[in-house]
Amino acid sequence: MRFDIADLRLFVAVVEAGSITHGATRVSLALGSASGRIKQMEEAVGVPLLARQRLGVLPTEAGHTLLRHARSTLASMQRLTDDLGQFAHGLRGTVRLLANTNALTEFVPGPVSHFLADHPNVNIEVEERLSPEIVEALIDGVADIGIVAASADVGALQAYPFATDRLCAVVPATATGFEGLRDIAFEALLDHDFVGYASGASIQIYLEAHARKLHRRIRHRIQLRSFDAICRLVENGVGVSVVPESAARRCKRTMSIRVLRLSDSWASREMRVCVNEREALPTYARQLLEHLIASGVKPSRGKG
Repeated sequence: MRFDIADLRLFVAVVEAGSITHGATRVSLALGSASGRIKQMEEAVGVPLLARQRLGVLPTEAGHTLLRHARSTLASMQRLTDDLGQFAHGLRGTVRLLANTNALTEFVPGPVSHFLADHPNVNIEVEERLSPEIVEALIDGVADIGIVAASADVGALQAYPFATDRLCAVVPATATGFEGLRDIAFEALLDHDFVGYASGASIQIYLEAHARKLHRRIRHRIQLRSFDAICRLVENGVGVSVVPESAARRCKRTMSIRVLRLSDSWASREMRVCVNEREALPTYARQLLEHLIASGVKPSRGKG
C-alpha cells in the first residue's frame, strides 16, 4: 500500500470540502482524475474510505484513520519545506487562524498586521468561528491557531493568555433612565430595544444564551455586523446594545454615546490563543503564535 503526497492532499481536501468535486478544485485536479485517485486508494486499502451520500461524501472509519495520518504527514512535509526554504528564498507559507468575534474585531488586526509587515513571505487566512468550533477545528487539524474565550473547554490543546476585555452597555448619550448610572445589570438592559449582531455571530449567541438563563429574550430592532455600526445606531436612538469595552471606548471618542459597565460576572471576557501542539507547527505558524502571545493585551480600564 503506497500513497503519494498528491493522494494525501486530495483526500484531505475532499473530506474538508465534503465533496469530491470541490476537493478536486481545491487541489487543481479534474474531477475524473480525482475520482480515479480516490478509487485507487480504496482498492489499495481494500475498504471504502468515503461514504457517498446525496449531498456529498463523509469519511468512513477507515477514512478517519487515513485523514489523521494524512494531516500529520502533510504537516511534517510542510515543516521540512519551511526549514529548507529558509536557506533559499526565505520562508513562505500560509497560516490558518480562527478567532471569535471579539478577538477578531478588536485584538487580532494589530498583532497580525505587524507580523505580516515583518514576514512578507507569509499569508494568513483568518476566519470568525464560535469558540467550540475553533477547538474542534484545531483538534481535527483544520486550523493552525485559534483564539477562544477562556470559558471554552479546550481539552488537551495547549493554551496561552492572549487578551482580556469586558462587555459593557452602550446607550444614547441623551437617553433618559440611565442618568447617574456607572454600571447596569444585563437583565435591566433587556427592558429596552436592542441594536444587535448578525445571526450566527459568536457574541450574539453568547448574549442570547445569557438572556435565556434569565427567561428573557433580546428585543432586536436591527442586527449588524460591526461594533462601529452598532454604536452609530445606538447614538441615533435606535436602541441600546452590548459591545466589548475596547470597542465602546473607541467609538465614544467620535460618537455621542454613554458607556456603562455590565455588573454581571460573565461580562469579563478573557481570551486564550490555542494550538494542538506548539512544536509540531510549521515554522511560520509557530512564529505567529509566539508573536500573538508576546502581543497579549491587558484588561481594558476606564470610566463611563
